[in-house]
Amino acid sequence: MTQSASELSTAFLVKFEKALAELPEGYVHGIFQGRRWSATVRRSADGKRVWLYGEELGGADVVSFNLYVLSDASAILKPCEMSSSKVIDFVLGFEPT
Repeated sequence: MTQSASELSTAFLVKFEKALAELPEGYVHGIFQGRRWSATVRRSADGKRVWLYGEELGGADVVSFNLYVLSDASAILKPCEMSSSKVIDFVLGFEPT
């Protein structure tokens, strides 16, 4: 995946937000790249912020980010000490079980 560090294009944002919206609120187990993961998703009451933390079960890999929805319907992705492409790949590829 190649995106700018924090700004997502409108077309790509739709795909990313759709995949993120399909993830259930709270804690869930799933599969990502053939490995078992857990993920916790929290959404603010006003829908302006989504937080996700995922970790590989039995491994050391993690994914963490905040997504801020701005008033002009754009969004800013703020990964926590990792690349934007890593969190985007996770959201698009994670399959809850």
